[in-house]
Amino acid sequence: MIEAATPPEHSLHTLYRDHRGWLENWLRKRMGNAWDAADLSQDTFMRVLCSSQPVAEMREPRAYLLTVGKRLLSNFYTRRSLEKAYLDALAHLPEDCVPSPEQRWVVLETLQALDELLDGLPREVRRAFLWSQLEGLGYREIAERLQVSERTVKRYMAQAYEHCLLVDW
Repeated sequence: MIEAATPPEHSLHTLYRDHRGWLENWLRKRMGNAWDAADLSQDTFMRVLCSSQPVAEMREPRAYLLTVGKRLLSNFYTRRSLEKAYLDALAHLPEDCVPSPEQRWVVLETLQALDELLDGLPREVRRAFLWSQLEGLGYREIAERLQVSERTVKRYMAQAYEHCLLVDW
């Protein structure tokens, strides 16, 4: 007798049914908030749904879910930190210079995308790249700030540009 392959929807349904509560509880303990934990849990399962790894082939589903959940949790806190820094900066602006809620959202989305783009670069390379791109500093000024040679700054910038070109969006 030939067994029919389990449809992917059924496998995902089983994975979700068996592990959603466990994952949500794990996230709730770390976040202290049931709503954010539920959102991240759903995002985790969406990532699993969109991933190339077939659900039916997962040997350790909780380990896989935990890995995906930890990454999303890290991204969540990074985003929250960016939002806080941005809102703190806005608090120091004169009222007539404060951007609209729509403009704030666009800036926050852009900051998040930039942070994700530069993720994985060494700290000094990120700093050199951001000073060059956002503040318009030249290599000599960056070298002075970082207390390195201009040649090192050129190497940092080449590394940052290469990273940006090779990132898979």
